Order: sequence, then structure tokens, then C-alpha cells
Amino acid sequence: MILAVWLSSPSQPRVESKPGKLSLTVRGVVSSYCAGEPWGLSMDDPKVTFKRLAAEEAVKRVESGMLIGLGHGSTSLEAVRALARRLEAGSLRDVVAVPCSRQIEDEARRLGIPLTSLGDHLELDLTLDGADEVAPNLDVIKGGGGALLREKIVAQASLREIIMVDETKLSPALGTLFPVPVEVLPFAWQLQARYLEGLGAKVHLRMLASGSPLETDQGNFILDCDFGPIESPRALAAAMEARAGLIEHGLFLGLVDEVVVAGEAGTRLLTRPSPRHGKPKEG
Repeated sequence: MILAVWLSSPSQPRVESKPGKLSLTVRGVVSSYCAGEPWGLSMDDPKVTFKRLAAEEAVKRVESGMLIGLGHGSTSLEAVRALARRLEAGSLRDVVAVPCSRQIEDEARRLGIPLTSLGDHLELDLTLDGADEVAPNLDVIKGGGGALLREKIVAQASLREIIMVDETKLSPALGTLFPVPVEVLPFAWQLQARYLEGLGAKVHLRMLASGSPLETDQGNFILDCDFGPIESPRALAAAMEARAGLIEHGLFLGLVDEVVVAGEAGTRLLTRPSPRHGKPKEG
């Protein structure tokens, strides 16, 4: 059973969508990533407001003295900025963060957030991250921004994983709205594409506007795999994990403890009845 609690309503007037402004589909967001636009949304899109609201609500769960993970993507960027505001205001102290990507690391450094590495701190109190799609049981698809490998490593090292999304990311089943990103070695990547096609996917190599394949921070490629609604995510994950050359996939199964959802009605919290690792450490 998933618990849902309404947290707040937007203090500003409700954001009304304008004709044509919400025509960008989730797969269109992937296309915009491929075109070299790292966050995939224009500033006048209502989802930008909802992402900020979700991030601000999630950052309220950070306590002084915590070691935290910072995910990747537009919502994580909003969380970094909200965290920096709290640190500057003095409502938080002694927070140290592990970023999941170079872009988030650069922004955190610019804003003066103390950083460390996962190699120096093998366990994190919590991680704040976004997601591309959220199933009713809080399993998610991630990797639209291309940082899924580091994001999964950090999630597995975290006592508590908090996902921040706008309400359009909620889905009846993983794969309904978003393809599954799969990070693969550049060496003979075509073999991995054929294997994934054999599992039922329509496979596309993620490209830059220049016409070159997008490379992750580890120098790998991303294959976006459209399986449609996935009947058995765990069986699919196991099949991908058994294949040499597939570095990591974007199915985050059983890793999420809470999801902060923002929309026109405000923000609400979805939680698992029992956290993955028990109660987080005191801050």
C-alpha cells in the first residue's frame, strides 16, 4: 500500500497552460536532450513551476549534519538551488553533498554547497533526485538526462531516496510514458541494441545535435528502449543485467522511499509503508 499525504497548495495563482505549450511529450523530452538541451523544458512551461515546488518541498526533509546525494536533471537543479538558499539563510548547517553528475557538481560548487565523494562516505542519509516516470508502487524510470549509472549507485548507497516530480510523471505502469534508457559500452553497441530488440524494445541510440552519439560522464552510450507498458519490470531488469556490455538500465526497482508530487492542486507525498533501510540516521 502506498500512502499519499497532501502537503501544500501553490501560493501563486494557478498556472494555466497555453495552446501548444504542453505539446512536448515525454519522448519529445528525450529528443530535446539529444539535441543538446540538457533540461528539455522552456521557462514558460507550467511544469517548470511544478518542478520547483516539488524540489522546495523535498529539500525541507534535509536536516543539519546530513550527508546527501544530489541527483541529475532539471528538478535536481531546482533542489540544489533550494538547498543553497537554506544554507545561506542559516536554517541548515554542516550539510555535505555527493553530486550524481558533472553539471550538478558545477552548479553546487558555484552556489557554495560543500561537496564530497561517495568513495569517502560509503553511506548517505538521503538522496534527492528526479524521475522520468513513476509507477503506483513507486518504482521509477530514470536516465532521461543520461546520468542513470551514477544515480543508481548513489541511490543504492542512500538510507532514504526521495524522488521529486510533477504530476505528469505518474503512470499506471512503467514504460507507458517513457522509454527505458540503457547505458552501454561503445564497443559493439549494435550487439546490445539487437539483444534489446530481442527483448521486445524499439531501440534508438541517443544522439547529439551534432550527429554524434551522446556520451555519459563515463564515456558510454545511451540506448533509449521503448518496450511499451512493461508487464514484469523485474524480469526485464534481470534479462538486461545478465548481458555483458549493458552497463546499467534505467529501471529503479524497490529503491524509492518517498515521492514528492507537484501539480496545480499543490504538493503531495507518496510513501512506502516501510523504508528500504529502516529509519534514516539522525541529522
